Amino acid sequence: MKTIFSFKTILAAIAIIMSVSFVSARGFDGNLIHNVEEVNGLMVGQTIYKKDGNTLTNYQKQSYKYDDQQRMIESESMKWDAGKKQWANDLRVTYTYSGKTVTTNYYKWNAKKKVFVLAPDMTVTMDAM
Repeated sequence: MKTIFSFKTILAAIAIIMSVSFVSARGFDGNLIHNVEEVNGLMVGQTIYKKDGNTLTNYQKQSYKYDDQQRMIESESMKWDAGKKQWANDLRVTYTYSGKTVTTNYYKWNAKKKVFVLAPDMTVTMDAM
């Protein structure tokens, strides 16, 4: 699927995609604590903890990769599995740049196959005018 958008639309879409992890977090408002990891001014990861009284529990973990132009090329999200007491893969988003075109691919974790599986209906290609 290919759609033509303005440059402002592309920037807004990228901002929305980058904040996708925060959407679920906003429901907790002041009950989430973010521990951000930066390298050379770029956020490369963060761990989100849920506040429960005086205790913090693991909630979500995210990592980000960038290209040599400091454009995000991948974001990956893991959720805390309290039963197994370990992080579980959840979502991977990749960004491919070609000139002014950005293609965003979404992959959901398939626990049975132990691999991220492309969700083709969520693939978006945006062109700047």
